[in-house]
Amino acid sequence: MNQVTRWRTSSYSGGDNCVEVGRIGGGAAVRDSKDRAAGYFTATAPEWAAFLAAVRGGRYQR
Repeated sequence: MNQVTRWRTSSYSGGDNCVEVGRIGGGAAVRDSKDRAAGYFTATAPEWAAFLAAVRGGRYQR
């Protein structure tokens, strides 16, 4: 399994109520900042790019 590097939180997050994203192999890893021990899920680079495009395009508005 690839090692996750450079975990970071969104600049929009407040405190520990958010997710963290890290780099892994050719994609991204995502985990809950409140329960880091629970693990993380991964996305390939194309999957992550498609997700970010959808977010930026307003698909997941509150």
